[in-house]
Amino acid sequence: MADGSQCSGREDGAGFPVACPMPLPGWDAVTLAHGAGGRAMHDLIDKVFLKAFGSPAPDAKHDGAIFQCGETTLAFTTDSYVVSPLFFPGGDIGSLAVYGTVNDLAMCGAKPLYLSAGFILEEGLSTEVLQRVVQSMADAAHRAGVSIVTGDTKVVDKGKGDKLYVNTAGIGIVQTRDAVSPQSVRTGDAILLSGDIGRHGIAVMAARAGLQFERPLVSDLAPLADLVLELVRAGIEIHCMRDLTRGGLATALNEIAAGTHSGIKVCEADIPVREEVRGACELLGFDPLYVACEGRFIAFVPPTRAAHALDILRANPLGSEAAQIGSVTDEPLPVVSLETVLGVSRALDMLTGEQLPRIC
Repeated sequence: MADGSQCSGREDGAGFPVACPMPLPGWDAVTLAHGAGGRAMHDLIDKVFLKAFGSPAPDAKHDGAIFQCGETTLAFTTDSYVVSPLFFPGGDIGSLAVYGTVNDLAMCGAKPLYLSAGFILEEGLSTEVLQRVVQSMADAAHRAGVSIVTGDTKVVDKGKGDKLYVNTAGIGIVQTRDAVSPQSVRTGDAILLSGDIGRHGIAVMAARAGLQFERPLVSDLAPLADLVLELVRAGIEIHCMRDLTRGGLATALNEIAAGTHSGIKVCEADIPVREEVRGACELLGFDPLYVACEGRFIAFVPPTRAAHALDILRANPLGSEAAQIGSVTDEPLPVVSLETVLGVSRALDMLTGEQLPRIC
């Protein structure tokens, strides 16, 4: 095919992709899969961006850059948001932009401090909509304890954008003594999940298609920095963290396995998934293990500290459903295996193609 994908990406009447675009090995054009957080996106990063820009730590592929500024260790990150629709149950593009950047800094073990905000506005965007988004960002920044200190605005012709895109960048001070990165993971580490998975992606999808469920689904969107810093203040040795955005839990586990060059084993029965999310996924043909979250993370900690870390997480409303879902094995290959509820072990691969485009 001319666009280098294996399927058309056409939509059905409800607005869902009939088939998920998955680039062929020799892709010569960008597809939606390149923004999904899975194998195609990593291929794009490796072959285009890292090839051109390089990286001081090419194997890290962290949620942000860590660097020294005098005696202070800083974390820096940037992200762009194209979610559709702009408003969804539990949040909107404004709060998503703030919390998403705050959470990336938190995954570096940093206390977030300052953000920038850039806006790409389409001609004809309602000023009432823009004001709602900006106020939501201000409220989210206040809740997260950060300040939005600089920004930029650009306007594109009507029909050349989709109402509003937001870019944010953030900087914070690293609070951990040791590096929080995939390279710090050790064999035997316990893998902790901060709560139930899949609600954000399904909530956005339902809002986009106008679907209603018997039990309303609300995004898990939330700022995670305070929850992470509670672990740090308690002296929990955190080897690695990752928030479960594009590609969901399964893809995050595969990213870390690849960065550590070791095996990971998780137990399906221990992974919290709410029944309404599970039911929606079964109905629509999605796997909750690959559905994006915006208020959940995994942490790799020494097994002797796992119980204490879980107590800390569960004492916070954002971590009330926290669970230990698996561990790092001595498998010499970076393989993620899932023990299913039937007791069968199967490989849990990185996301291929795109399940739900534009969910963040």
